Amino acid sequence: FIRIKFLLSLKRRVNLESPILYNDKLQWLKLYWRDNLAPQCADKYAVRDYIKQTIGERYLNELYCVVADSKDIPIEKLPQSFVIKATHGSGFNIIVKDKTKLSIENITKKINYWKKVNYFYKGREWVYKTIQPRIVVEKYLSDDQGNPPMDYKIYCFNGQPKLIQVDIDRFGQHKQNFYDCDWNFRDVHIWCENDQNLILPKPVNFDQMIKIATQLSQSFPHVRVDLYNLDGEIIFGELTFFHLNGFMPFIDHELELEMGSWLDLSTINKEGEFYGREEVK
Repeated sequence: FIRIKFLLSLKRRVNLESPILYNDKLQWLKLYWRDNLAPQCADKYAVRDYIKQTIGERYLNELYCVVADSKDIPIEKLPQSFVIKATHGSGFNIIVKDKTKLSIENITKKINYWKKVNYFYKGREWVYKTIQPRIVVEKYLSDDQGNPPMDYKIYCFNGQPKLIQVDIDRFGQHKQNFYDCDWNFRDVHIWCENDQNLILPKPVNFDQMIKIATQLSQSFPHVRVDLYNLDGEIIFGELTFFHLNGFMPFIDHELELEMGSWLDLSTINKEGEFYGREEVK
């Protein structure tokens, strides 16, 4: 399945025997890396326990409820704005800014569709295969102007943050800027253009964000740690193990090669265990 989908998506054959490029190594990890902790951390609800144990509950977004069915969401008790998401996949999100304009029928249809999907079968991301489908409702995060906070995606390799992605105008003229861990702009691309003219200030508590990403990534050969920073308040977003399923063509071939060099597959033993794991402090 991976060989066929990779060829169709990237128009080249995947190298699983001696992978060098980032996308190829992600496919290798799908096949040969296994960890009982990873499915918990891919689960949008169960990951909260991992966050509490590693960096503390104060970094978690406020949870309103977790339910098994859309009919169990207490809409009348929720605030005016909130976020609905499913525990068992990627992109299963509904942002509600004004519940008075909410269509219960549309929400129910969408959630019922989510519940029928086992995200594993879309790209063989095994971390999703056994996750129990549930619905999580959390606080809608926004600044004083009602805008969502900046989302920082920190790519970590063998427990070390290496690259930071910042998405700009995601629902308009979407662009992505990349920075190193000293907040130096990098003129690189994955799948969309960057904005070299936009000067993004170094986030408040940036060093703490890097420390958090380091702590959360210690147990894994590779993970993307997503954090929000709302006026200096750091809030955990999610952990992603297979960025864009490993099927997204890179605009910048040199970046795919560089990111591949950061991912050391020799840390995976023949049983599929990451022996670079350290006790998280």
